[in-house]
Amino acid sequence: MRIIAKNTIVEYYTKNPQAKSALTEWYEKTDKAEWQSLADIKQTFNSVDYVGNQHYVFNIKGNDYRLVVVVKFTPKNVYIRFIGTHAEYDRIEDIKNI
Repeated sequence: MRIIAKNTIVEYYTKNPQAKSALTEWYEKTDKAEWQSLADIKQTFNSVDYVGNQHYVFNIKGNDYRLVVVVKFTPKNVYIRFIGTHAEYDRIEDIKNI
């Protein structure tokens, strides 16, 4: 999968170093993946939820952080929409449209 944009992850873990290893692991696994469906994503990460409108939420570092992405299966693109703590995620009013 092609992840757009890696710099979002790097910027986040630069400010939050405790998230670096978990986000790096997510990036490496996703970069190598060939997902075609939610079932494929769940084989890579069983802690992913589909929330609608092509948005998927990943629990990062034992659910300390949340990562929201849009997955476009046909062009094999993953767009990062949000990285933050679980508490910050809970304050998002419309997760399907971020």
